[in-house]
Amino acid sequence: MASSGSLHDGYVPGRHLIDAYGNGGFRFAEMSHRGSILVLPSGVRAWDVAEAKAIDRNALRPVVTEAGAVELLLIGTGVDIAPFPDALRRWLKDTGIGLDVMQTGAAARTYNILMAENRKVAAALIAVS
Repeated sequence: MASSGSLHDGYVPGRHLIDAYGNGGFRFAEMSHRGSILVLPSGVRAWDVAEAKAIDRNALRPVVTEAGAVELLLIGTGVDIAPFPDALRRWLKDTGIGLDVMQTGAAARTYNILMAENRKVAAALIAVS
């Protein structure tokens, strides 16, 4: 993390809009972060996922942990929309979380709109160049 703030231990508490994306990272909460992020109701955390095929139950466990506060998960799979395994879709659905998979830019913009409407939304965003 660089700029005027930092991800303390890979985490910034609170709900934050995504101010910018690209160049391998994101800007939010007056900070910049290089790499992928999970944007949850509890805060923004570094996410150790660089490509869509690396998304599995373990990668999404922090989202499921907050299932009561998340009704919709937006997954940004990078520059291209990537297929998402049916087993993971069912697993999320069983925890009460809806899913929408799209390009990272679209996911970040959609997250901002839904968060501004005070919706129960989370985003898993793979960094793009």
